[in-house]
Amino acid sequence: MAFLIGIDIGTTGAKTLLIDSEGRVVGSATVEYPMYTPRPLWAEQEPEDWWQATVGSIRQVLRSTGVDKTELAGIGLTGQMHGMVLLDAQGRVLRPCIMWNDQRTANECRWIMERVGRERFLELTMNPALPGFTAPKIVWTRDHEPEVYAQVAKVLLPKDYVRYRMTGEYATEVSDASGTVLLNVGERRWSEEVLSLLNIPMEWMPTCVESPEITGRVTAEVADATGLPVGLPVVGGGGDQAASGVGTGIVEPGLVSVTMGTSGVVFAYTDAPSRDPEGRLHTFCHAVPGKWHVMGVTLAAGGSLRWLRDTLGAAEMDVAALTGVDPYEIMTAEADLAPAASEGLIYLPYLSGERTPYPDPNARGAFFGLTVRHNKRHMMRAVLEGVAYSLRDSIELFRSLHVPITQVRATGGGARSRVWRQILADVFGTELVTVNVTDSSAYGAALLAGVGALVYASVPEACAQTVKIVDTVEPVPANRRTYDTYYPIYRSLYPALKPAFDAVAEVE
Repeated sequence: MAFLIGIDIGTTGAKTLLIDSEGRVVGSATVEYPMYTPRPLWAEQEPEDWWQATVGSIRQVLRSTGVDKTELAGIGLTGQMHGMVLLDAQGRVLRPCIMWNDQRTANECRWIMERVGRERFLELTMNPALPGFTAPKIVWTRDHEPEVYAQVAKVLLPKDYVRYRMTGEYATEVSDASGTVLLNVGERRWSEEVLSLLNIPMEWMPTCVESPEITGRVTAEVADATGLPVGLPVVGGGGDQAASGVGTGIVEPGLVSVTMGTSGVVFAYTDAPSRDPEGRLHTFCHAVPGKWHVMGVTLAAGGSLRWLRDTLGAAEMDVAALTGVDPYEIMTAEADLAPAASEGLIYLPYLSGERTPYPDPNARGAFFGLTVRHNKRHMMRAVLEGVAYSLRDSIELFRSLHVPITQVRATGGGARSRVWRQILADVFGTELVTVNVTDSSAYGAALLAGVGALVYASVPEACAQTVKIVDTVEPVPANRRTYDTYYPIYRSLYPALKPAFDAVAEVE
């Protein structure tokens, strides 16, 4: 039997997932690493931390499973999108990676849109320049760290730095490259026009391929460090959301996924590029060759619950330590004791600025409607509901573009909570299902490796053979009516507060 590896360079750690050709998970290991915030709203990581965590997680999986390395067929890579890794001519990292959730580049975004022209930029890249994306980070480095910029020879995304360390090859694939806003998304190749107007040399860009294509092979040095076989093929893989789309089977029209990680992502397959004229949604190349997807992002989804745990959840963490129960499970159980809509308490999840539908780095989180009746249970439920409202914003935009929605599939750490899944179903007003895949990005990367290694004939065939529905949650009619009443109120809060958000940003 063939075995496949998916490696996910996430925001908090590197995960290695091992599956067999029938899609069964054989082993998994995660090694964590830190994120640094040298200034408010900045976010950086050290690429060397990713590599050491990758090596460690691979070794753990191979050791714990005892799989014969001669039966390994391929590796697929995925991970956090948009991060900027700058290398010099010798392949050395020039500065820490500026991450996807970093918000320092608002001025650079404005410059890019003016330089290229808004309509032309959207026509070519199908997305506006936003602070989280890669191109504004490159321009920021040029303007603020010229001594670093002068040494740049290559620009890589996080997973592609791991590829470089693993194979010695500079390569990426179309789904992750879409998030640089340097790719001609419709033509699935680097945009010479955008690169030229931004004065970014084409030779800085890695080779860009379709996601299941083999990009390199494991070197002897890496084989010694990890226990992998020399020459094991490494395929393009996908950005975390495109890989997650594969891992949850979002490879045909009508299927939509909601991924509840640090960020929350609503993702839909499309046969052709479909662009929101106002640029509120992202249109990227899918990891399915020749296909695309639309995507909306809530920057602080699971991140909001983690903030709540770290800020107000000391008691829940103490109980968790004594009982062995996950503190998030304790928190969501408490939230379930509060009524739908939290008796008028509404949470805005803009802890890191926002992406969809408000591409605004100045947006801030808020609780609205606090009264003396409210307690911590209400606050916990309001956080779950506020994230659900924000994700509904993307669902409503899909509907406005006539993207078909026949089924919503939930995945990611937040989707493990049945309480949160019920809230999502009630707020969306749709059936919500889960599948037999929990680590969907790493799983999707492993399936892509299987396609590249000819274990499967195509990406849709790989999904049909391995991805199965395991649970269904239907909306509760009374809760749906309640949320339909409160959702417009939620929608009214950002426009009302935006002047205050901007004023606070000026003071900072």
